[in-house]
Amino acid sequence: MPMPATASPHNAEALAIQALGFVAADPVLLPRFLALTGIEATDIRRAAAEPGFLAGVLTFILAHEPTLTAFCEARDIDPAAVGRAQRALPGGDEHDQAST
Repeated sequence: MPMPATASPHNAEALAIQALGFVAADPVLLPRFLALTGIEATDIRRAAAEPGFLAGVLTFILAHEPTLTAFCEARDIDPAAVGRAQRALPGGDEHDQAST
């Protein structure tokens, strides 16, 4: 999914929803995501409607290079597009925190 140099909020949201689906389908990533965010799996739909949640999903993807690489390869997305999308969403910023 090619994304222009700046992401529209609509395109950024669509990418973040893809990322959420990617995380939710992975038996290793989902428990890690839930532990880091503190939300329950049953609350993901509700949380997805909250400002900042989708940016948080992309922050999670961006914070771990192997996860970013796997997501981008699976969806044929330029990794830079993920960062642009994260910054275009409410709660996104330019100071991604790396995790181990």
